[in-house]
Amino acid sequence: MPENDRELTSRPDPYALLALAEQGNRGKLTVFLGAAPGVGKTYAMLLRARRLKDEGADIVIGLVETHGRGETAALLEGLEVLPRREVVHGGRTFSEFDLDAALARRPRVIVVDEIAHTNIGEYRHPKRYQDIEELVDAGIDVWSALNIQHLESLSDVVAQIAGVPVRERIPDTVLKRADDVILVDLPPAELIERLKEGKVYLPDNAKRAVDRFFRLGNLTALRELALRRTAERVDDQMVDYLRQNAIEGPWPAGERLIVCIGPDRLSDKVVRTASRLASGLNADWIVVSIERADREMADSEAMRQLDETFRLAEQLGAETRRIIGSDFVEEILKVARREHATQIVIGTRRHRFPLRLVRRSLPDALAARASGIGIHLVTDKDEPVQKPKSPRIPTPSRNTARALAIAAAASAAATVIGLLIERLIVLQNISLLYLLAVLISATYAGYIAAIGAALLSVLAYNFFFIDPIGTFTVAEPHEVFALFIFLAAAIIAGGLASRVRDQAKAAKRRAAAMQALYDFSRKLSGTANAEDVLWAAVTQIQTTLRRNAVLLVPEDGDIALKAAWPPDTELGMTDMMAARWAFEKSEAAGDDTGTLPNISFQFRPLLSPHGVVGVCGFLQKNRPLDADEERALAPVLDQAAIAIDRARLSRESLDRAAQLEGDKFRAALLSSMSHDLRTPLATITGAVTSLLQFGDRMPADSQHDLLKSIEEESERLTRFVANLLDMTRIEAGTVNAKRDWVDVGDVVRSAVERARKYFPDRVFETSISADLPFIRGDSVLLGQVLFNLLDNANRFGGDEPVSIYARREGNELVLAVTDLGKGIPPGDLQRVFDKFFRKGKPDGRSLGTGLGLAIAKGFIEAMGGHVKAESPAVRRRGTRISMRLPAAEHQLPEKE
Repeated sequence: MPENDRELTSRPDPYALLALAEQGNRGKLTVFLGAAPGVGKTYAMLLRARRLKDEGADIVIGLVETHGRGETAALLEGLEVLPRREVVHGGRTFSEFDLDAALARRPRVIVVDEIAHTNIGEYRHPKRYQDIEELVDAGIDVWSALNIQHLESLSDVVAQIAGVPVRERIPDTVLKRADDVILVDLPPAELIERLKEGKVYLPDNAKRAVDRFFRLGNLTALRELALRRTAERVDDQMVDYLRQNAIEGPWPAGERLIVCIGPDRLSDKVVRTASRLASGLNADWIVVSIERADREMADSEAMRQLDETFRLAEQLGAETRRIIGSDFVEEILKVARREHATQIVIGTRRHRFPLRLVRRSLPDALAARASGIGIHLVTDKDEPVQKPKSPRIPTPSRNTARALAIAAAASAAATVIGLLIERLIVLQNISLLYLLAVLISATYAGYIAAIGAALLSVLAYNFFFIDPIGTFTVAEPHEVFALFIFLAAAIIAGGLASRVRDQAKAAKRRAAAMQALYDFSRKLSGTANAEDVLWAAVTQIQTTLRRNAVLLVPEDGDIALKAAWPPDTELGMTDMMAARWAFEKSEAAGDDTGTLPNISFQFRPLLSPHGVVGVCGFLQKNRPLDADEERALAPVLDQAAIAIDRARLSRESLDRAAQLEGDKFRAALLSSMSHDLRTPLATITGAVTSLLQFGDRMPADSQHDLLKSIEEESERLTRFVANLLDMTRIEAGTVNAKRDWVDVGDVVRSAVERARKYFPDRVFETSISADLPFIRGDSVLLGQVLFNLLDNANRFGGDEPVSIYARREGNELVLAVTDLGKGIPPGDLQRVFDKFFRKGKPDGRSLGTGLGLAIAKGFIEAMGGHVKAESPAVRRRGTRISMRLPAAEHQLPEKE
């Protein structure tokens, strides 16, 4: 093997490492698994708890059921036992496990017996395994006990073995997610002996148990199930360990199952069988239901049955999908190929001989067309052989009388029209009128009307148009044959017309749903504001479901109600608890769920690629969503989650950009301050130190030079601080320019004189027009602008003279400063007015703070003008900064 390949195969499996990392913040669940009651699960838990207590561990008893067994009760002595919660239900008082007390006590390990128990009364969770999951999520280790018959996937098998239905059931995923499974085993004969001795149940109960459940065959079969499931769990743990530690296989083959179900009772058994098969193969499985594209499921009972089967599959850990298509075999194989399935599980019924000749079953068609995929057939031995069924005549959902009335009216109209035509001309094919009546009836009122119209048409045609006329007898044999042919043709044509009508109605409904979803998507795509997205989403959800809807999103570490329709919809304290659960656990809560099922709302998390972005709630009041509502709601929630996530990311992007901009300015300011403050301060400090230490021995000229340096650097610091203050005023919007009469020529001459004082080596040339108008502005701000521009020109203008001109152009005064330096690259002409922008390297001079041009732009705009940078300026070199200010409407009299 090449070295690189060997290195790759020696790396741990990343998914196994991720699963291991996720366990770091959770507690550990240990399940003591037994084949039947009385094998000693609770006894083993308590015995182990006492040993752990003796070692100094923090362990408490949350709930233990001793069932009157003295040996078990004795083990509780010396252990901390949490008080139970008293619950009144149906006029009786029950003792239940107190979840809130356990969370408040927060021990290292807690023992909570009977994980499959159903909680009584109004409780946060209907099942105890959900209480245990909350404890584990809180970081608490939990020990619990389970009998093998309580697993959901085995409940039907146990019912067949023992003849007793299993009422308390938990999903197989609970056992699969357990960190440790400890098998507590006892031979069946010894367990029966313990039962007879009264060590399991009281004597009367023990006798009934031996007669009904605790029989040697039953216990042996249950023991085998427990051993098999424990072995599968040990195998899973070994595979996880090998992958986490990069120990080479052989790995088990990657099996994947496709499970086909329908709206019938057999589908429950198919799902449970597939769950056991997937567990044994350690395989992923997908449960698929296919609905015909040309019709909708009108039977509410069938829809309810299908929804319950899907919920069962999800509890057992399957992925579920609903598919619309006409060719069932092709759709199933398409899913199997796309998902790389290796096996297909499907239910089948036994048919009588004539029906097998007429129609091939779906499993047979799959077996004929599936290549390289295993087919598992699940049968129900308790179901009798299916008899051939007569063609099912669908009944309209409402107004049967209206359909029959339309059929009668159409047949009567055809008869009247036929009689009128016969008076004018003799036609041999007058029966076509009745065929038209059948088609019209089917189109307007469905299949019942088509059948009624066909029968009425045959009778009317026979009575009015076939000899002997006026009777229902037929004289000629060929007429009898023609009548039967006409009846068959009418029924077939009516059926086709009715099916086309149903397809058109179904297509219309689906088109309306698609259009609504498209309009909703367009509305969301054009909305960037988070509040608008929430209101658009909540109104769409309410419109789709016709129920009160709410949307909650994160705010200040919690979730808050941000949109509701109708707007007066309010949530109570219990509703908010369910909403928080849905947000934190990424699972549905509220009515018709496993968490707080007694409230009126159901809450579902809005999942995006970045996690849960919010919670949607809608009013249920024990009226679950049907299949159509579920199909309509799912894409709306997905679109809403994406839109809310996009709005959140957009807001975070803007905040991040503002933060980055602030960080950039802060870094530029610190960089500027580090240079422009340190240099003059170092000069001042050095000069002052020299004067203090050697001043009395220095010549007068040297002392004067040092004092001059202190003065110049102090003025430089003053200009620097002034620039910072000016920039602060501009950003704060507090620059209030005066509206005085300003003689720009005087301001130019004053600024040039000041610049010559500070930059004696620089040559400044001025050109001031004689007809220069006055402006209304602030002479101090304008002087500061000019000085900043001259300062920049001195830094970057090379050794050539700097020119300043002022002239009039129309109703504007143009003021420009031009240098003959290297110039500014074209891409930076607009950026030079940004704060702290400094590019290029001056000729031996300081870069400056990068605030001069930004301040100039702010001051000029405050006086109603605008500023522009041009480069090159003269002879393909240099830079010109030109300012345009509006001339005053009325000028002062010219000076004498």
